[in-house]
Amino acid sequence: MPNLAAMGQGGVTTLRHSFPSVTWPAQSAMLTGKTASEHGVVANGFFWRDTNQVEMWTAWNEVIQRPQIWDLLRKPNPNLPNPNLKSAAWFPMLSKGCNADFVCMPAPIHQPDGSEDMWCHTKPQEFYGELLDQFGHFPLKHFWGPLANIQSSQWIADSAIAAAKKFHPDFFYVYLPHLDYAAQKFGPNSDEANVAVKELDQLIGHFQQRAEAAYDQPIHWIAASEYVISPVDHVSYPNRLLREAGLLRVKRKEDGEHLDLESSRAWALVDHQFSHVFVKDRDASTIAEVNQLFAKTEGIAEILSGADRATCNLDHERSGDVVLVSTSNSWQAYYWWLNDEDAPAFARTVDIHRKPGYDPVELFFDFQTKSVPLDATLIKGSHGLVPDDSADQQGVLLSSEGGLKLGETVKDTDVCQLVMNSLET
Repeated sequence: MPNLAAMGQGGVTTLRHSFPSVTWPAQSAMLTGKTASEHGVVANGFFWRDTNQVEMWTAWNEVIQRPQIWDLLRKPNPNLPNPNLKSAAWFPMLSKGCNADFVCMPAPIHQPDGSEDMWCHTKPQEFYGELLDQFGHFPLKHFWGPLANIQSSQWIADSAIAAAKKFHPDFFYVYLPHLDYAAQKFGPNSDEANVAVKELDQLIGHFQQRAEAAYDQPIHWIAASEYVISPVDHVSYPNRLLREAGLLRVKRKEDGEHLDLESSRAWALVDHQFSHVFVKDRDASTIAEVNQLFAKTEGIAEILSGADRATCNLDHERSGDVVLVSTSNSWQAYYWWLNDEDAPAFARTVDIHRKPGYDPVELFFDFQTKSVPLDATLIKGSHGLVPDDSADQQGVLLSSEGGLKLGETVKDTDVCQLVMNSLET
């Protein structure tokens, strides 16, 4: 990546991600300087025990329980060059309702018939109208799913340049998701993943040139990996095991078997390489039963409950009563049905909100059958774990200026302070 490498003239170092290393917790860690135990974003979704509801990918910024960079910039700080520094948040996943001065984030309008009309949440609200006139709607179908490609990152970059020209924010967070797709679908060392790397690097080079032209001055760039995607050749199914043990129950509906949260004693919200197992009424004997159930399960490296969840930054009230952590070569699928003909209809669709867990198999949507195959073994890359020093994939952080004094490694929870340090000088 020559364009990205050229950005790192001020230093390049290994970035150590905290667990769980998935989108929402990873972004929250960098924005707050805290782990999930403190900022409260324990996965890419939540199970709200008081309402018995699962919420996937729709939460607003208020779920982050610690101040973020844009919050810190609003506080009195004698070290900042001026008290009115402006911030922009371009596509961090929990940015709706955040305190950044300028925001852009997809916010499709869900119609009563189940269809969606594309729209984006922006601050100021009318700014999406201007972006729509210049670039058309944000290409949501290229942001996730079988058509995911460079077009989504390109739109994000183009719209960020438009915002830079109009608003000139002092701190600009831009999320470019392109490396997610091929690495999960084909593996991080695949030819397809290498093509994606080259595509993103070309976009970054062009983006840098246009951004510096918009500001008409050099920019201090800090680039950070969101997480590390590792090769996988195994998948585990926590909900199927819970069902076979009599802990999880389903409701039979016209379109198949649905998870019965009301009567299940335990069920798992899965997210890449870990899952939260929620136990009804936090019953101690059921928690012990779950621990024993997964003690010798292939693909599960750690079973953590109670205070032990602190070892993976998940001793938080929103966490499951038991946390299952995968081995490095394995990931976890949300499936609870024992026969594919019993799967609910949404299992075969690209539907990130109704599935109580992350489903990367959506990348393999079959246009001939117009359905997502129910074959979780198709996935060749996953994330969530913190790679050790021997892993061939490592996170990276780089800076275009040397004043940050990067060491041999930087933690993702250091990024917040690094940004503040760069703005204070």
